[in-house]
Amino acid sequence: MVVIEFPDGMHEYVTTPVKRVLRLAGREVFYIETINSRYRLEVRSREDAVAESAG
Repeated sequence: MVVIEFPDGMHEYVTTPVKRVLRLAGREVFYIETINSRYRLEVRSREDAVAESAG
């Protein structure tokens, strides 16, 4: 199971089996593939997210 937590406190639960996880080299970008879906996750520090929303 994969649990994705968003900055606003919401959660998403992925309960289907994960087939593969790929990461872009040199970046904090991940692709998670399950039997039914594909997810793109970009990991940012809290400071980066705050700076982007303030700009």
